[in-house]
Parts: sequence; C-alpha cells; structure tokens
Amino acid sequence: MIDNKGKVAVIFGIRNDSSIAWDVALKLHTSGCKLALTYVDDTKENVLHLMDQLGIPHQYAMQVDVRNEEEVSAVVKMAHDELGPIDYLLHGVAFGDQHVMCYSLPGGDAPAPEYIDIPFESLMDSFNISAYSLLRVARAVKPYLATNASILTLTYNASQRVFPNYAGMSINKAALENIMLYLADHFRSQQVRVNAISAGLVMTTSAGGVNGVRKLRKIGKVTAPLGNITAGDVGDSALYYFSDLSKKVTGNIHFVDGGFNIMGIAVDGE
Repeated sequence: MIDNKGKVAVIFGIRNDSSIAWDVALKLHTSGCKLALTYVDDTKENVLHLMDQLGIPHQYAMQVDVRNEEEVSAVVKMAHDELGPIDYLLHGVAFGDQHVMCYSLPGGDAPAPEYIDIPFESLMDSFNISAYSLLRVARAVKPYLATNASILTLTYNASQRVFPNYAGMSINKAALENIMLYLADHFRSQQVRVNAISAGLVMTTSAGGVNGVRKLRKIGKVTAPLGNITAGDVGDSALYYFSDLSKKVTGNIHFVDGGFNIMGIAVDGE
C-alpha cells in the first residue's frame, strides 16, 4: 500500500462518481492524502456529496472555471494555506461542444457538423479548457508546490491516431501532450515531474458525449489484448505517479488502455 500520509493533492475535473478524476481522488484519500477538489456549477452538488462520503469538509472545495486564472490561483492558494505545500495535482479537465465533437443533437434534424467545418471560436474555447488550462494550472500552482511534487494530466490516443468520432478534441489532446512535455522540462529546477496518462475509453459522463462510444467500446473489448478498462485501472496507475515510486519519471505518456494502442488493425470479435 502506498503511504501518502501528510501529502496534499488538488484535483481538477471531477464530475460524478463515474469520473476518472473521482477514482484518483478516492485512491489518494485511501492512501492518506489530504484533498482539495474543484467543481463547476453543474457538478457542485455531486462533488460535495462525494466529499461527504469521504468525510472531507466542504471548505476544501471551490468552484473553478479553468479559463479563469484568478479562480485557478485561488483554489491552489487555499489548498496550500489550509493543508500545506501541494505534492500532487491532477488535471482531468476537457470539454468540446457539438461543433468540435462533430455530432448531431438528439432528436434534431440537422446533420452532424463536419470536421473540416469546425468553427474557430468553438475550437479555441475547447482548447482553452482542455489543453491550455494545463499551462494555466501549472503556472498558478508553481509557487505552492512541495519538493518533488507531481503533476498529472489525462489524455487520449486520438492525439496520435484518427478516431473520426473524436474530431476536434483530438487537436486538444495533441496540444495537451505537447504542453506536458514542455512543462516537464520547465520544472527541472524544482525537480517537479509532469506526466500524462493516456486512458482507454471509460464510460464516464464525458465519454457519453462521444458519438459511437459504445461501438468503440465493443471494438476495444476484442481488439485490446487485455480488453477494455475501468476508471479504477486509471486510478491505480495514477497512484504510481502520485507516490515516490515515480520520483524520476517525467515527460511520460503512460498508456492505460489494455494495449489498444499497440494494435495496427481492429480485431474481429465475431
């Protein structure tokens, strides 16, 4: 069992109990870590309920729009002032609207938007939330980090491969991974490590917005050598990065996808 007693973590990106970020928070809590969580307006009730289940006072949660640098700075300062220097930070935030993800609205007659027609404004907003926010969060937390701290973000293999139904979000994931690499170099003087977990498809609320996600899960079940994954599988790997076991690992993209990424073609399960 990893012992994180006395450690402090800030978690961005919990929506509900199906979130990967929630499983990471749960495992950190179980390992003895003190937590500060963030929420947005439509996730507040869920996040506070989950905190009640773990006995975490609501004072260690704040509403944060990751596009707002003042709000990001406020939560990391609160965590530092109330709990101590920040050892771990999870960036688990992503968003793209229907024009970025290229899907049609349920019950609507309009065809799904095409990739080539993704509006610049929609893409930039999703980029701001899904990719640039890692740079903003890292900038805000930098003065409050403990020695040998660890920053971890969540990515997806669509950054490197074509998944048509992921559309414009693939641009954001590619940018996110590049930002992670440069941050790993930037933090060398503080000996802070920055890594990413590339997770397979997990049936989270966010994944439900991916057109054809159930078909992708069906393909993954037979194509990946170890089959599909769960949020718990990602949480287990995250705990490695949120421990001294990974103290010399930085700039790494760690695949937790049952081996899906190594396959050149899909396997017919029939």
